[in-house]
Amino acid sequence: MMNKLVMATNNANKLREAKEILSPLGIEVLSQQEAGVNCDPDENGSTFAENAMIKAKAVYEACGLPVIADDSGLCVDALGGRPGVHSARYAPKGQECAKLLGEMKDVPDEKRTARFMCNIALITGTESRIFEGRCEGSIGYEMRGSNGFGYDPVFMVGERTMAELSADEKNSISHRGAALRELCSYLNEGNGE
Repeated sequence: MMNKLVMATNNANKLREAKEILSPLGIEVLSQQEAGVNCDPDENGSTFAENAMIKAKAVYEACGLPVIADDSGLCVDALGGRPGVHSARYAPKGQECAKLLGEMKDVPDEKRTARFMCNIALITGTESRIFEGRCEGSIGYEMRGSNGFGYDPVFMVGERTMAELSADEKNSISHRGAALRELCSYLNEGNGE
């Protein structure tokens, strides 16, 4: 089994989530910066899977180590699936939740359904695969909680927002957690050498 892989990100939150889930397997997860890679490929795919693979390939070509890359976002039913693959570019950094709440202000409870989606690409040199995770929920009416990032403060899971959950609670239900667990199962079976 591999003992080291690079995550194609410099996002400290994504890196922390990956380390929390993969380190019990004895896998050291490095950021692309820690691996000496400085690239920011154009994520021009039309799906989360395409964007994840674009990032993974760019970082793999730069470092030659096994790489994982994720692309994830929020898909809101009342907005026709938006922001979707454009979640990170939907609004200026830090204003995503405010913009979303503004667009959703007249949407009734029963039509506020949404899901976080995550695709993780794995490239080992001998193979490439995609793992998918999702987390169903709804969009709240205000920002709540401080334990998350991105859209977590408005994404409701039951009576709480994702940002009101502990790290363990979030990892157990999150879209990225689900995709990482699928990846773990795959690697645990001796794949990905």
